[in-house]
Amino acid sequence: MKLVKTRQELADIVTQWHREGETIGVVPTMGSLHNGHLALIKALDGKATRRIVTIFVNPIQFNNPDDFHLYPRGLDADAAILTETGMVDVLYAPDETQIYPPGFSTRVIVSGLDAMLCGADRPGHFDGVATIVTKLFMQTRADIAAFGEKDFQQLSIIRRMVQDLDLPTTILPVPTVREADQLALSSRNKRLTAAQRARAAHLPASLLTCLAELKAGKNTDACLQTCREELEEAGFTVHYLDLRSGTSLQVAQPSDPAARLFVAASLGDVRLIDNMPLS
Repeated sequence: MKLVKTRQELADIVTQWHREGETIGVVPTMGSLHNGHLALIKALDGKATRRIVTIFVNPIQFNNPDDFHLYPRGLDADAAILTETGMVDVLYAPDETQIYPPGFSTRVIVSGLDAMLCGADRPGHFDGVATIVTKLFMQTRADIAAFGEKDFQQLSIIRRMVQDLDLPTTILPVPTVREADQLALSSRNKRLTAAQRARAAHLPASLLTCLAELKAGKNTDACLQTCREELEEAGFTVHYLDLRSGTSLQVAQPSDPAARLFVAASLGDVRLIDNMPLS
């Protein structure tokens, strides 16, 4: 695996790959890698002949400066993990000058899908996500990109952006990877104290109970209210808890075959998200 830190070096590599008829897969990350990221890399098996993992903690997608500064980082450890997999050809780890040079003033905005759920809770977040993903697609010239379903709204926005802008990158969704207690893997989990990590298991457990009750035909509003109360009793601050369509992200009824339960909730200053399909 080659560590690349500049646009020019990356451009030279991907130009040569395309000349040789290679197909390029990319996994964009902010580092602090875990098994969920490795699942994204593995998902490119048979779909790309070359694989790039990007690591860049994107400042413009953080509406809270403290969250940006506290985000876990560790390039050397991440590089060692990727090298050990034997699956990655290039680790692209640019600094901010390679992504946002002086005078940079453009944003990519996906209107509509960005105004709900995490978008309502974190103004401007998805503008930052759409902008950095577009930049990384252009710099890597990827044929295919893998994204996890854990951040389902992000996945939906990127799909919409690729379609609307005619970007030549296929989006590959990958199911959420979970711990033994069903907590969705996330780099933010590393910021949880031992006590918070134990309480965090209430998040997936409460969602699964709520889904079971919805499937049993119980009233949607009552199920959501009970789930919210259970999370609050466990020490969570609930930002949102909604049943939404997995196709439009609009509020859904249990009869919708694409219905998913979406949640964002914090333990202390650590914000966790999850979603699960009803069917």
